[in-house]
Amino acid sequence: MPTFVLMTRLRPESVHDAHGRREKGKGWLKKVQTLCPQVKWIAHYAILGPYDSMDIYEAPDVETAHKVSLISRSEGALSAESWQALPYERFLQLLEEVEP
Repeated sequence: MPTFVLMTRLRPESVHDAHGRREKGKGWLKKVQTLCPQVKWIAHYAILGPYDSMDIYEAPDVETAHKVSLISRSEGALSAESWQALPYERFLQLLEEVEP
């Protein structure tokens, strides 16, 4: 399955409420699992920089990745972007295929 990276920015007020944030996250995950049961979660990180969290997941297709981002926005994320990712070794294989 293709791998995706979900980069999420939270609303400023939600960052300062650990209990509320935990409950909101559980609700979001339940909704994603219900609407996108084929998504396989690989990792979840809180990060520094312009985004608040990063999730790495596998989805069967780009439409499912769109759903994950849309659910994130509908559940209160300020922004949510899903980026398709390719294992670096596979990238190098592709590079070798197109080199002259």
